[in-house]
Amino acid sequence: MGELLRDWRRRRRLSQLDLSNEAGVSARHLSFVETGRARPSREMVLHLAEQLEVPLRERNELLLAAGYAPVYGRRRLEDPGMAAVRTAVDLVLAAYEPYPAVVVDRGWHLVAGNRSTALLTAGAAPDLLEPPVNVLRLGLHPRGLAPRILNLPQWRACLLTRLAREAHLTADPGLTALLRELAALPGGADRRPPDGIAVPLRLRHGDGVLSFLSTVTTFGTAVDLTAAELSIEAFLPADAATAAVLRS
Repeated sequence: MGELLRDWRRRRRLSQLDLSNEAGVSARHLSFVETGRARPSREMVLHLAEQLEVPLRERNELLLAAGYAPVYGRRRLEDPGMAAVRTAVDLVLAAYEPYPAVVVDRGWHLVAGNRSTALLTAGAAPDLLEPPVNVLRLGLHPRGLAPRILNLPQWRACLLTRLAREAHLTADPGLTALLRELAALPGGADRRPPDGIAVPLRLRHGDGVLSFLSTVTTFGTAVDLTAAELSIEAFLPADAATAAVLRS
C-alpha cells in the first residue's frame, strides 16, 4: 500500500510534507506508511486517497493493498439498483434533444446516445460502429468522423490532450494504450490557443458546416464505480445557423 500511495503522491506532484499538511497527518507518520513501517487504518487510507483525488476504482486497490475490503461497489447499469442512474441518464439525453449527446464510460466506450447522435456518426465505417464503440477512435479515425472535421488538427489536439490528462490522473493502462493508438493516426495537431472561448467541432454536413461546443456532465457524488465513471458529453450549437439546422 505504501508504494501505491507514494506513486499517487508523486503523480499529483506533492511532497510528503505537502500531503501531510493537506491531510492533517504528521509527515513522520506518512513516511512510515509509505515505507511500510506503519499500517494505516481503513479510514486513513480513504482520507489520504480523498486528498490525492484518487479515482474510486483505485481507492479499492489501495484498500486491498492495505489489507481491507473494498468499499466501492460496481453494479451493471441494467441492475435494478441502478434504476435511478438510468433514469437520470435518459432525462439528460432527452433534454439535450435536438442536440447530440452521448454517454461514455471511463474507457470512452459508448454506453448510450440520443437520436441526434446519428448526425455525428453519419458516413463512418460500419466496423467502427460495432459494439463496443470507442467514441474517440470513431471521432479521430480516417474512416470515422475525421474526414468531415474541418478543423481536425485543432480538435484532435484538444482530444489527445484531454485523454493524456485522464490517463495520467487515473493511471489506467487502457487509456494509455488508447492514447498511443490515437496519437499514431494521421491528422496533425494544432496546439495554438483558440481564437474564441473554446475550440469548436466544425463538422461538414451536406453542403454546409455545423459548429458545436462540447460540455460534460458527471455524477459528482457517485459512490458506485459504474456511476462514477460515466460521463455525458453534449454537443451544443456554437452558432445560430447550426442551431437552426438541428431544430429543423
